[in-house]
Amino acid sequence: MKLNLICLWAALTLFSGTTFAAEYIYRDLMANTLPSAGCEVESEAMATASKPYNITRYSKTFCQSQGYGWHVEKVKDEGKAACTPCTGANQGKSQCHLEDVVVTCKRIKPGSVGMLPGKS
Repeated sequence: MKLNLICLWAALTLFSGTTFAAEYIYRDLMANTLPSAGCEVESEAMATASKPYNITRYSKTFCQSQGYGWHVEKVKDEGKAACTPCTGANQGKSQCHLEDVVVTCKRIKPGSVGMLPGKS
């Protein structure tokens, strides 16, 4: 009984180290976010445009616009806020967005592990 357990443990240890690492393709993108929906005082509009939620959401959208399988690796530069004044009833208020946001996107390299069924 102990010999079988030791042999099983040795076999699992031997074969557990044979994992294949996936290869990735990386691409840096630079894009602008969309302006906020409403008009606010410029300082508040800049704060709204620079929220971490907006950066996360738009960086995901930027990578997904490259096609199927692209994901966010990291945000290299959050860009700078740019504002445009509102017209009409909202005089003195602004809409802001981020310009030149740089995102690194990654995708599993075609032909690497797990992409082609039946081939290793």
